[in-house]
Amino acid sequence: MDLTLDHRTLEEAHETRRYFAKFERIISHLQGVAESVINENTALASEIPVLKEYLEALSGTFTALSYKYLLAGRVSDMLPSLLNIDRQDSGFPIYQELLQMANDAMQADKHLRSLPAMRELKLEMVNHILREQSSPTNLQFAASQRQYYEELAKGDLFWARNDPRLAWMGNVVDNRRLYRLHWAVYDSQQNIPLIYILDLEDSGKWPLAKDERRWPRVQSHLTAQSSASLKLVTIARGFDRDFDDLHPKRLRRFFLGPMYSHTFTQQSGPLRDVLAEAAGRPGEDWALAWTTETLVASGSEFESAGFFSSVERQIYQLDPLSAHNPASQEVAGHTHQQRSLILPQRPYQILEERNPPGFANIRKYVVSPSGKILSYK
Repeated sequence: MDLTLDHRTLEEAHETRRYFAKFERIISHLQGVAESVINENTALASEIPVLKEYLEALSGTFTALSYKYLLAGRVSDMLPSLLNIDRQDSGFPIYQELLQMANDAMQADKHLRSLPAMRELKLEMVNHILREQSSPTNLQFAASQRQYYEELAKGDLFWARNDPRLAWMGNVVDNRRLYRLHWAVYDSQQNIPLIYILDLEDSGKWPLAKDERRWPRVQSHLTAQSSASLKLVTIARGFDRDFDDLHPKRLRRFFLGPMYSHTFTQQSGPLRDVLAEAAGRPGEDWALAWTTETLVASGSEFESAGFFSSVERQIYQLDPLSAHNPASQEVAGHTHQQRSLILPQRPYQILEERNPPGFANIRKYVVSPSGKILSYK
């Protein structure tokens, strides 16, 4: 299967700028939505700072890429490639864009040393305009690349892989510590950002945060098991069995996407007609899906680990109503799933007027013209 058939190359500078301007607005709205989703099934208040941190990192990534491709179409011969996005069920840049960005970040300091300072470039651009009476394209390109590498050098961006970090949340009982772990990936198949938050109890001899043996293994294990195609119960049970003294109590996964746009993506079903009708007003032809999956341990049991020992294993509560096969609860893979849609006021009004099937149980976060976020079921 050739996934590149779903890719779209943005060849013109104005097209690329419109794309990044749209995402800049969407991500700024996501910050407001994050503060509106606080409930047991979507995000806890204590999880909001984690979400906002990754959203800010994602915003930084889009800012960096916008500088990289600022002059796309005008200096195509100077760029190794143009921006490629996944136009089918994603709307985001393809995974390879983030891999290339990570490679560029490793050489950012070298590029910054070789490029003139921004002040010098601006003076040269003014002199070129006065002297040559033409657009200083080469200098503009150098300035855009300098800004790109400056953004990379700052760090704090959303990378293809954002390794796990942890925070101590207190002690459950003596010698049993509670930690919150969080990490994020850019899924290589779906081309969308995924954020994970894991609450676990640690009954090990040494605190996990200071354990030089377990903590690197934990990080490696979690990043290797972060594909969107894996069910939460598969991830949690695999972790539970690989670490006898770490007990995953609650695992949550956030899908930030797909992003649907009449201008940039191809969609089928009711959204296609809704966004097509809303496209008459600039900047209102989009919708972003936000899905939260939660897996909760309802209890634990002990199983034999030899003749004279036993280990604790978690029992996970699974939602039978989400299973594709009613005879098997485990098909669902999670305790609860909350699907949300973030969209401007105009497409929301069209969606409500049309009232297509399949949207009744989706929470809608509507962005008013003033930027206020309104929530509707």
